[in-house]
Amino acid sequence: MSSDVDPITNPRITVPVLRAGDLELVIVVAVAANGVIGRNGGLPWHLPTDLKHFKALTVGKPVLMGRRTYESIGKPLVDRPNIVLTRNLCWEAPRVIVVHTLADAVNRARPARELLVIGGADIFAACLPLCTRIHLTRVHADVEGDTRFVALAASEWREVTREDHAADERHAYPFSFCTLERITQDAPR
Repeated sequence: MSSDVDPITNPRITVPVLRAGDLELVIVVAVAANGVIGRNGGLPWHLPTDLKHFKALTVGKPVLMGRRTYESIGKPLVDRPNIVLTRNLCWEAPRVIVVHTLADAVNRARPARELLVIGGADIFAACLPLCTRIHLTRVHADVEGDTRFVALAASEWREVTREDHAADERHAYPFSFCTLERITQDAPR
């Protein structure tokens, strides 16, 4: 395993660059057409089918989130190890694994084969160069918000699955569940 810097906490702390056969970082995110992923510390929409999809993807697998994302949820997600990455060395919460570097998060997720990255924006930005797959809910609307997802380079990702859903009485916006896989040959793993 080679190493790189941990951009979340300290550029001098090394983080493993994951290679084939090791734990895989996978992002799970819902993004509006204008890139918005959050508003005032929460989701800017209520899409019950997306919440069920999120649960189906994450139950039984370790999830990685930042402290602010954890605090917006307000409690650990059930039936999955919750790993919270924070710069605050004094922060703690019951029934979560608190880490201070991405390398620690990766190590605490083992022996799992996947670590699901669920937010927020800073955590997504730090993990994107290392991730090999994205479970993306595309919300087909421009919505107001104060938090955005990082721009994806179209040359690095290919859509391998897509399931479209229309707006209805329970869903204000149409949306699609998409799975993206990294297409570059030298993708970090």
